[in-house]
Amino acid sequence: MAQIKAFRDPAEPALLANYEPGPFFCELMGDGGEERPRLLEFWRRLEGLRLGDLSARADDALTDLRERGVTFTVYTEKDEIDRALPFDVIPRVLTAPEWAQIESGVVQRVAAINAFLHDIYHDQKILKDGVVPAELVLSNPGYLQQMVGVDMPQRCYAHIAGIDLVRGGDGAFYVLEDNARTPSGVSYVVENRHLMQRAFPDVLRGFRLRDVSNYGHALRDKLREVAPPAAGDDPKVVLLTPGVFNSAYYEHIFLAREMGAPLVEGQDLIVQDGRVYAITIGGLQRVDIIYRRIDDAFLDPDVFNPASMIGVPGLMECLRAGTVTIVNAPGTGVADDKAIYAFMPRVIRYYLDEDPILPNVETFICREPAALNHVLNNLEKLVLKPVGESGGYGIVIGPRASAAELEAAKAALKAKPENFIAQPMVELSVCPTLVEDGVGPRHVDLRPFAVTGESTWVLPGGLTRVAMRKGAIVVNSSQGGGAKDTWVLEDDDEPPAPPLTEQS
Repeated sequence: MAQIKAFRDPAEPALLANYEPGPFFCELMGDGGEERPRLLEFWRRLEGLRLGDLSARADDALTDLRERGVTFTVYTEKDEIDRALPFDVIPRVLTAPEWAQIESGVVQRVAAINAFLHDIYHDQKILKDGVVPAELVLSNPGYLQQMVGVDMPQRCYAHIAGIDLVRGGDGAFYVLEDNARTPSGVSYVVENRHLMQRAFPDVLRGFRLRDVSNYGHALRDKLREVAPPAAGDDPKVVLLTPGVFNSAYYEHIFLAREMGAPLVEGQDLIVQDGRVYAITIGGLQRVDIIYRRIDDAFLDPDVFNPASMIGVPGLMECLRAGTVTIVNAPGTGVADDKAIYAFMPRVIRYYLDEDPILPNVETFICREPAALNHVLNNLEKLVLKPVGESGGYGIVIGPRASAAELEAAKAALKAKPENFIAQPMVELSVCPTLVEDGVGPRHVDLRPFAVTGESTWVLPGGLTRVAMRKGAIVVNSSQGGGAKDTWVLEDDDEPPAPPLTEQS
């Protein structure tokens, strides 16, 4: 860090004066081997800020989020169910070349996921060729027999995908998991940028960033590209929500507004004569595309859970008949299963004849005897994950687990090995983050969002989640994580940003 001090004003402690990323790759500083910060102009911009002013504006930003209703629900917190997602005011910055690799890798992965889903619900060539074990797919809870033979427009099943990436100590990006059912969090990407523009115009000034505010329009246009053929030139889109008590209800409202589409619940839709209609005060209105934010089991009580009060009876009949498109398609959950994830490099090579642009984190499938034996003998060095969970629930971090926790995990693993995968502990990259006593390193991941119709478009930047607690590596909001604005620079090199002045 000594080489950086030359840029500091000795009259006043700089914002980053005590910032030490430790042994981790830093999104601002790099790997520590360079003679200057990886993002020099951005570093200079941060150095021009005063801690007291930054903290005060951060408090105002959190108040702004609460007042605007930008919240999420934590079902396990009985005293404060709805809360604002913790927002860190120091952005995470990606250069244009870094984003180009991420974007191409996400597009490639989504193409392979959709090819895989079409195949397993039709000819099942990948299973017959033994590339992916048939029992891993056909016995998977996410695999729906009701989708066999269903033809989706553009052969697209995972219209909206969130691909979770982490950055290791080598500075390279790795895919941690795929989210192909109903990925959430994109509203925070847009809201975080708008918040930065309102509260921190001086930090943004001078930087040319890729825009994120057009997500709603891009989403609407892509969904119209997968309308059923009978929809004509003006397909009608609705967003189907479980209702106000859902953890992501704010996002449902946000996306419906951004798309200019009605937000509906199951009771607002009806099936007549093989078509879906919305019930309005002006009568029935045809619905062609349903962006659903409810789980497969509750979509259609005639086919799945008969007790569902939030679905639409007859909906699957319309899907099979090709009179409505459901986004994402039912049965996509098999593609983001954590056991299937381990085979994704092979899936990419099988369908696309390409090497993965973004590699997987090494994964041990515990249902396989050799892998199970390795995991049982090395659990204290690994991260154990249940294949059916999300949100960071059920994870056992071996290097940080107690002896009792390790023994309990081993017992669960021996009882049902097919329920688990294990991975080496990745030393996630860190980003400067505003904390109680200044600025400290906190671990981050990245969830780019891809929207697919006739082609795939990736929202530039995506959601950077940050583990707000010191030493924590689980970034999920349900586990206390927060979010950052994610900048993607327009140019190959970081553009010069003018220094701050008192007038700024």
